[in-house]
Amino acid sequence: MTVAGRVRRESVRMQAAELFEQEVKPPEVARRLRVSLKSAYQWHQLWREGGVGALASRGPSGSRCRLSPRCLEKLAAYLEQGPAAHGWVEDQVWTAARVAMLIGRKFHVSYSVSGATRLMHRLGFSPQVPARRVAERDEQAVTAWKEATWAEVKGPGRPAGATSASRTKQASPADRPEAGPGDDADTPRS
Repeated sequence: MTVAGRVRRESVRMQAAELFEQEVKPPEVARRLRVSLKSAYQWHQLWREGGVGALASRGPSGSRCRLSPRCLEKLAAYLEQGPAAHGWVEDQVWTAARVAMLIGRKFHVSYSVSGATRLMHRLGFSPQVPARRVAERDEQAVTAWKEATWAEVKGPGRPAGATSASRTKQASPADRPEAGPGDDADTPRS
């Protein structure tokens, strides 16, 4: 749930508490606040047992981040440096597995690959998937094939600007044929 969604939910719960204090029944609270009847009854039960405080948010659900804000800043700086600065020189991509390993090395905290992915997104990064190539791949042979064989197979293509980019563009009346095969020239078009 987004932060805005949590704030709205909190506000609605507080409105429900005010209505319960005015002795408004849960079905009417559900109707007024446009929430499910089940939610209204659950909130009413919580309100009866613990008052307004019982309806207050306890923060976002889920497990707490195991890295401090300072460690998150350091991790973002490490990611900015690139994989080569941390020992991955074969390609310049941050995979989630590499980030999980980096977190373990630098902060001595274990993260799963999916947890590292969520953490990367939180920091504004996205994990990359490296291109998998066969170890026996011959780059010179691939290049030669692309230049010779692919050029023959591909063909010249369409000249630039020969077609319209819009499929819904209507032809002008001047471009329309007067009569086509099967058309009766004596009957007007509708």
